[in-house]
Amino acid sequence: MSKVAIIGAGSWGTALSIVLHNNGHKVTIWSVIKDEINMLKDRHEHIDKLPGVRLPDDMIFTTDLGEACSDKDMLVLAVPSPYTRSTSRLMAEYISDGQLVVSVAKGIEENTLMTLSQIIKQEIPRCRVAVLCGPSHAEEVGRCIPTTCVAGADDKDTAEYVQNMFMNENFRIYTSSDVLGMELGAALKNVVALAAGIADGLGYGDNTKAALITRGIAEISRLGVAMGGKLETFGGLTGIGDLIVTCASMHSRNRRAGILLGQGKTMDEAMAEVKMVVEGVYSAKAAKALGEKYRVDLPIIDQVNLILFENKPAAEAVRDLMMRDRRDENGS
Repeated sequence: MSKVAIIGAGSWGTALSIVLHNNGHKVTIWSVIKDEINMLKDRHEHIDKLPGVRLPDDMIFTTDLGEACSDKDMLVLAVPSPYTRSTSRLMAEYISDGQLVVSVAKGIEENTLMTLSQIIKQEIPRCRVAVLCGPSHAEEVGRCIPTTCVAGADDKDTAEYVQNMFMNENFRIYTSSDVLGMELGAALKNVVALAAGIADGLGYGDNTKAALITRGIAEISRLGVAMGGKLETFGGLTGIGDLIVTCASMHSRNRRAGILLGQGKTMDEAMAEVKMVVEGVYSAKAAKALGEKYRVDLPIIDQVNLILFENKPAAEAVRDLMMRDRRDENGS
């Protein structure tokens, strides 16, 4: 039995705590929010973010970050991406040399254009870092519905260790050394999922959704390869797989926010109604900046930025995408 701490008590961190506990590990969940920890202690259920999923009686809940981090075989960093840097900075004093931190959030930091694993390495240079991502809604993982993800790390031993910690009959884990490609696919698909939701909000159909998914993965792949990711990564679970599930499911907060935008609500109104961090909103500007930096054409991502931050009407954005210059499908 290994000792594991989940840093962040949102829906995804809570769902992963179930996976790890089912695998026989001793699990601690940390949150900075005292009321959230008190709720978990009293109810053994996250009634706001993962209702109906019972947490085991022997699971530990704490607001003490030192208690959570100290003497653990693995730390799962599950706070929303905008808080990765600040939380990593707070964790740093409690981390021992070589301690493993697994990033499970998805995003790109807007002002630095760094991925989350890069941020963790910068803030906690003494730790080992891995990532876990793939097509996986917390609502289904928490109910032990069969799911597949990928564990990524710079070295094979670390990736295989994470694989072994998480894998069971309902949660199949593959490994990858392409951490950059994995993180880019995981972050950028949230922006495309906003576009898919916008199309739904406008009342468009399956044809439109298929176009957005297909052309969206083309954009993500072009940028990812230009940045050094492997093309095959974007055709796998953390690329097209994650994009499909996020564009198609009502579990997706990005799609739900997009639907509201398509119905005419502002970004702030949509985020308030979803009541959870909409990662795609935070990654959209970074994605656009990366496209400009690497000189990669990202028409869908560009239009999402215009809708989010310049109040461009959604129907007009779709029309502009449809009326772009004629070109070969395998071009940009």
